[in-house]
This record gives sequence, structure tokens and C-alpha cells, in this order.
Amino acid sequence: MNKKVGDVQVGLKDYVAVVEIQRPPHNFFDYDLICSLVEVFQDLDKNKNCRVSVLAAQGTAFCAGANLPERMSGSLHVEGGKNPLYTKAVQLFSCKKPVVAAVHGAAVGGGLGLALFPDFRVTCPEARFSANFAKLAFHPGFGLTHTLPALIGQQKANLMFYTGRRIKGDQAAEWGLADILTSQDNVRQEAVKLAEEIAESGPLAILSIRETVRQGLAEKIEAQTDREHHEQSWQRETEDFKEGVRAVTERRPGNFTGR
Repeated sequence: MNKKVGDVQVGLKDYVAVVEIQRPPHNFFDYDLICSLVEVFQDLDKNKNCRVSVLAAQGTAFCAGANLPERMSGSLHVEGGKNPLYTKAVQLFSCKKPVVAAVHGAAVGGGLGLALFPDFRVTCPEARFSANFAKLAFHPGFGLTHTLPALIGQQKANLMFYTGRRIKGDQAAEWGLADILTSQDNVRQEAVKLAEEIAESGPLAILSIRETVRQGLAEKIEAQTDREHHEQSWQRETEDFKEGVRAVTERRPGNFTGR
């Protein structure tokens, strides 16, 4: 099996699918990319020849979040009070089969949210994990207010949320944000190796175990993204957010006024 959906390439061999985001070098995400990922993972859920997937990316970053100039110029289409991007995020978290993320570079903002949808993360010292929303004067999204504390604890998550600091790959592994630390050129290979190890287990058992341990997760993500979207909606209109986008784009501290 080898096919492409939008900017997502899929290959399948020996029960392991490799799902590759192909928007190098930064792999910025938007609604179209998340829709493509949802379609791919839902199709893999139905494919009996797939037991585990690896989520990887081309380029220097795993996913550098949203393209900020596009975010400023684009309008947000809201359906029934919900952000359609987050509706798709909930569908991602609802997928049934295990996923291993190969995080070889930066996972920033919404890109960090995407990196936390899989069950496991393989990374390297050169990778960077950042919930940089507060640097934009903006509320975290993509369910991060649930997934990040669930992985590393509320205090460490708060530290990342409040400061927007970048966590290196080795510290991410120390904190439990990543599961395997390896060299940068070996990240994808180690992710596939872990996926193959999982694929050797009884597939029905794996599906049932995953359903049990992730029970209620999609519903929690829906509740959190509803809250996140509510806060982001009014913050998007503030002067601070506009300044935050300028500051991050210009690589300088923001000059925030609380307006």
C-alpha cells in the first residue's frame, strides 16, 4: 500500500503504516492538513493489514504549528460555536489503532498538540517541544490543556504553558513527554522498531487494551477544545495577540499592554 492524501503520504509494510507529513521544511499545519490526517488514520483503522502506525514528517521540523502570517490574515470559520479544526482533532483522538510519533525536530504550539495525539513519542536531543501560546498572548489549543498535564504532570505543564519555553528532546524524555531518546538520524527507524514490536502482539488484545486505557479521552479532548476555542476566540481580537504574532515572527519579546 502506498498512497497520498493531500500533503500526507502513507506506506504500509508488515502491519506497520508510516504516515508522513510532507510540508517541508516546517510542516505548518492547518485545517486541510488535519483533515488529511483524519482521513488517513480512519482508513488505516479499517485496514486489516495495519496494526500500528508511525507519524513522521519531512523537513527540519516535526510540525512548527500554524503559519503565523496566514493565521493573522485568515478568518476562522466557526460551525455551531465549535472550531472545525478542533472537531477534526477530536476525530484524530477517536482513532482506534496505536500510533508512534517520530519527532525528529521542533513540535511547537499546535504541532506539539499533534505530537501528543499518538500513544508514544520517539525523539532526539535536537528536537524542541514548546507550548509557546502565551508568547503570542494566546490560550493553548488542540487539547493540550488535557494531554500535556496528563503526560508530565500539572506543574511541569504549567511551566511550559506560562513561559512558552522550549524543552529539548533529552529533557522531554526525562519528563515523560517522550518515550525513547535516540540520535536524530535514527528517530524514524526507532519509531518503526517500536511499532513493529507492538505489531507482534495480538491485534485484538492491543485494540481492547487501548480502548480501555484511552476510555473517555476523545470526550475529554472535546470538552477541553471547546473551552480552548472559547478563550482563543476573544483573545484573537486583542492588541496583545497582534503584538505577540509580530514579536514571535521578529524573534523578540512581546511588548504587551493587557489590551
